Amino acid sequence: MLQKNYVPQDVHAYFSRPTRSVNQARISQIKDGKMHAGIKPASDLELDAFLSAWPDIDPVTGLHLRGDELLIKAREAMIAAVHTFNSAGLFFRAELFIVTSVIAWTYLMHAYYKREGVDYRYKKAGVVQKTKHGADKFWELGQCLAHGGCPVEKGVIDNLNFLTEIRHEIEHQSTDRIDDALSAKLQACCINFNDAIKTLFGKEFALEKRLPIALQFVTFDGAQRAGLVGQDLPPNLAAAMDDFHNGLTDAEQADPKFRYRVAFVPKVAGKASKADLAVEFVKAGTPEAEHVERVLLKETERPKHRPMEVVAKVKAAGFPEFAIFDHTQLVNQLDARNPGKGYGVDVAGQWYWYDGWLEKVMEKLNEGWTR
Repeated sequence: MLQKNYVPQDVHAYFSRPTRSVNQARISQIKDGKMHAGIKPASDLELDAFLSAWPDIDPVTGLHLRGDELLIKAREAMIAAVHTFNSAGLFFRAELFIVTSVIAWTYLMHAYYKREGVDYRYKKAGVVQKTKHGADKFWELGQCLAHGGCPVEKGVIDNLNFLTEIRHEIEHQSTDRIDDALSAKLQACCINFNDAIKTLFGKEFALEKRLPIALQFVTFDGAQRAGLVGQDLPPNLAAAMDDFHNGLTDAEQADPKFRYRVAFVPKVAGKASKADLAVEFVKAGTPEAEHVERVLLKETERPKHRPMEVVAKVKAAGFPEFAIFDHTQLVNQLDARNPGKGYGVDVAGQWYWYDGWLEKVMEKLNEGWTR
């Protein structure tokens, strides 16, 4: 460009962008031979090809399709994950969301590490590992999260490790009716991703403008929803979920970064101008939130036990060999997650057991039950 007498200010305009800011003085230094004097100028054909492809950017975000490829792929993968989950007529939405969102997070982590100068390739004795066909082998999401420089919070890591664990359980088989059991974690995954991309790269790359609120054809009737949640989960998937939850403290499980829960309140507007507001968001800790909890929890809350707590109580009662696997087997044999039996309750994908279930387990063991 300089050899063809382009004005340095115009040359600068071709190369500087929000994700790669170039000081205009660099153009003058190149022109004067003070920088990069040993680099051969592009040929006329190469310059024509560059100009033909320019600006080569995503018109929505201004991201460069090659220079910002990882960030663009991360955004597109998460958009695809949410669109897929919200699409009508699909039966395996959770599985599709998990696989695609893991790809989105992997690209986001790679984009961050690349910008920070972290070499995110696998190495052995200092040698970069290769795939079967000779490409560099990059970190998968688990390794990105385990790295000491990982920029996301503990709750986000817990959420992604949970979804990855579920993906390992479902990647070679189909499953039924897990959407409701995982919905709180999937919602948290979306919000976490949007927060991360804004924090790490800038608010201009947020996804909320691209993903509108989802409309539905159903109301949230308690009895109907209870019939959907927690039933027909494959034994291996139920066991995987229990094992993961048992490894977290109550505080870690309650972290909205791990699973995100909201109460939807049918809204009857007092003014006609507000009559189109379909959902009211109630802030936690306010009198309104306490009122919502009283509406949802009309009865005095019964004592509930996590699976590992049930196992511990059974062991203390004289059955030291009873393990979490035995508990899961007994749950499946007795169809204990059936809401109609009243043994426990599903709380955003984590099953909690009432005292009646503990008594039932002891009864079966005293009768001589074995796996």
